[in-house]
Amino acid sequence: MKVRISFVVLSFVLSVMIGLSLSRQVGSGEEAAESDGLLIGLSMDTLKEARWQRDRDLFTARAEALGARVLVQSANSDDTRQMQDIQALLSNKVDVLVIVPHNGKAMAKAVAMAHEAGTPVIAYDRLITDCDLDLYVSFDNFRVGVMQGQYLVDALPTDRKSRIVRIYGAKTDHNALLFKAGQDQALKPLIDSGRIEVVHEDWAENWKPENAKKITNAAITNHGATFDAILASNDGTAGGAIQALLEEGLAGKVVVTGQDADLVACQRIAAGTQAMSIYKPIKNLANRVAELAVEMAKGRPIIARNGVDNGQIEVPAVMLEVAVVTADNLQETVIADGFHAYEDVYRNVPEGERP
Repeated sequence: MKVRISFVVLSFVLSVMIGLSLSRQVGSGEEAAESDGLLIGLSMDTLKEARWQRDRDLFTARAEALGARVLVQSANSDDTRQMQDIQALLSNKVDVLVIVPHNGKAMAKAVAMAHEAGTPVIAYDRLITDCDLDLYVSFDNFRVGVMQGQYLVDALPTDRKSRIVRIYGAKTDHNALLFKAGQDQALKPLIDSGRIEVVHEDWAENWKPENAKKITNAAITNHGATFDAILASNDGTAGGAIQALLEEGLAGKVVVTGQDADLVACQRIAAGTQAMSIYKPIKNLANRVAELAVEMAKGRPIIARNGVDNGQIEVPAVMLEVAVVTADNLQETVIADGFHAYEDVYRNVPEGERP
């Protein structure tokens, strides 16, 4: 029988359990560190987006600063290739395997394979489901969805019904489900009351902007230019939606959400074609995962103050904070943190109109 642990005592129990588990799995980690050094395998879904290139570079730099070497593989959003990548990393006898899964369910097999080799696994930003995953490190993605939905609720008119289009992410990405669930929490009371009507919704396969553009084009074809907002689940899908709006002369007239605070999204926010994004300090995430991976490789206890049900176990989880980014706080968030440079963010805004 599976015993559920209340969150009141979860942090203590998880910190003890994961420490003991990892000590058993990588008991020779200290010896490896003394002789050949620590080796971390990083299996990534894709490197096509600037965001993931940044993650790779930051993660690698932090791990190397801590004395580890990193082997990186990118699967180009292909489950079969990602499994092959992971087999290659395990054959190189990595001390810890870090996975950014393309398909969280498909990578359960990779976790089992890693454990057979005595290698612990960290899921990076995206949860791996239906397996005995060792650790999950991400932002609170349900909260990201709530923040997107609440921003939209606050931005829409209060004196009439608003009509919106919803663009979800990839069905294969567990985070896309979390974003949607968070959005639903913010929107449901107003949908139920009739204040908001969802006139069109669809999933953007593989998070591709071109698929988001097709969804937006379909919404315009079926409903005309009669909607007030597009609730896009990330900046890539927001970009695809805005391209469709540009072609119809609607850019800047329809509220469009996003997340990730990509540079092009921040440029759109500065220019007024995208309303908001969610800033997830990628440097904090990459650094934290790298630090935890090194600790794991050394067999040291890990403190995880959260837990996430992945369908099989309550996975120890480390969650990082996020922030809403709008035209009003670009300088206080992404620019102040050095995430993007002022000149880059306002490149498309005439100097006399910049804050």
